[in-house]
Amino acid sequence: MPEELSQPRESDVPASYWRSLRYYNLYRLVAAGVLVSSFALLGANAAFGIQDPHLFLAVSGIYVLLAVVSIVTIGLRRPAFPYQSGFQIATDVVCVVLLMYSSGGVSSGLGLLLVASLAAAGLISRGRQAVFFAALATIGVLLQQTAQVLLLDKSAGDFFQSGLLSLGYFATAWLARTLATYAVASERLAQQRGVDLENLAQVNQLVIQDMQDGVLVVDARGRVKQSNAQVNRLLGTDFGQQTGALLEDYSPALAERFRRWCEDGGAGPGALRIAATGRRIRPRFVPVDEGRAHGALVFLEDLSLIQAQAQQLKLAALGRLTANIAHEIRNPLSAISHATELLQEDEDADKTRTRLLQIIRDNAHRLDRMVQDVLQLNRRDRARVEQIRPSSFLQPFVDEFCQAEKVPRSAFSIEIDTERDVCFDRAHLHQVLWNLCRNAWRHSRRGEGSIRMCVSEAHWRDIVQLDVIDDGPGVDPDLQPQLFEPFFTTESKGTGLGLYIAKEVCEANGATLDYIEVAPGGQFRICCKGGPC
Repeated sequence: MPEELSQPRESDVPASYWRSLRYYNLYRLVAAGVLVSSFALLGANAAFGIQDPHLFLAVSGIYVLLAVVSIVTIGLRRPAFPYQSGFQIATDVVCVVLLMYSSGGVSSGLGLLLVASLAAAGLISRGRQAVFFAALATIGVLLQQTAQVLLLDKSAGDFFQSGLLSLGYFATAWLARTLATYAVASERLAQQRGVDLENLAQVNQLVIQDMQDGVLVVDARGRVKQSNAQVNRLLGTDFGQQTGALLEDYSPALAERFRRWCEDGGAGPGALRIAATGRRIRPRFVPVDEGRAHGALVFLEDLSLIQAQAQQLKLAALGRLTANIAHEIRNPLSAISHATELLQEDEDADKTRTRLLQIIRDNAHRLDRMVQDVLQLNRRDRARVEQIRPSSFLQPFVDEFCQAEKVPRSAFSIEIDTERDVCFDRAHLHQVLWNLCRNAWRHSRRGEGSIRMCVSEAHWRDIVQLDVIDDGPGVDPDLQPQLFEPFFTTESKGTGLGLYIAKEVCEANGATLDYIEVAPGGQFRICCKGGPC
């Protein structure tokens, strides 16, 4: 038997095979019921059973009974599918041949019932043994015709009709077998295509989930059908990978861009700043079809990551250069400072000389601070991460800061909404917060509660947010992209390295430092891993 027509094992028989067998058995039940009913209602006037009415009635009744029993066995799926299908077809051949004999032979026309049975046999069993059952039906028809001639003195001319009917059986079986061969090949091809598509879908899913860009699949009405984990990290949402939410629930600004893109393609290439995370993202819309009627793929590119990578490349050589220069500057700078102090001890110096010496000393101290900041850049990766409880760390820190910087304690307020520990180097966290609080005090109104320190859990897992918020005018939007660049400052006495070093230190501890645009005031947010570390 060809491999493509082989019958599947019982454990692999799909439900469609049993469903086809059930429909075929329903045909058998209807056909047998019609024969019994017509004979019972018409009696002697019936066209069937004219040769042997008792045999016709008995065989028809048994035929109905076997069809009813098959309903039960098909429902139980016992015995196995090959046995049930073979038994039903063999039953059809035997019963129809006996019904033909009792009705006067091939002239009764009942032999045509086997044509439908053989066609069904070939299709249901996927071509297996279709020719065998055609041969069995042919033998049965020829035997009953021989019995008609020998026992009942019927005309031998009916053998010609029996031969034609037998040829029809073989033609039907061959056609059913051929169609079954194509059906099996098509099923296997469809199954293989299904496996390939499923594998491709899984690969696509893995690729999308592992992408650094956020990916959203949005329909034309702005409903999110699929997203990856990066979307929640970039937009600060907590939707997971659920579907059905509106794009506006993720980000109203992004939803407005999508609406404009759907209308006239005017979304624009400009970046968006997400208030929840402080990140700058650049959305890119790719239509699912040419007419944009089926939505789009929305790619969210993290510009802060790109800027950080570019900055790292740009400053890698600069860091080594400035470190070497800083080492060379320290010794002459110390000599200048020492000489200036000695000159200031001269009591006969006039006011002009004293003022000039003070200018030299102040600028020498400023250069010394800059050198110290540059040297700290080489120690930014020496982080000893530990679990720090914010409630026990912030209170002593604020007290120390207020005492050292001469800031009223009432200017600070601490809000802690979580008891989770943070994973950070204690000295590094102290250094970063000191810088942020000093900047916050410098730009605040310097009143009661001007500086707020807030600790909360982020929308995504295992992230704790620590915010330093002041009530000042905030940072000019034109200056925000330059905030964390080295040597950028708006203060005449500043070195421009404070925020840059703070961001570098945060990254060394697996954390991020971003500016969050709020109104009014300025807000800096540290996002770090929550304990346990």
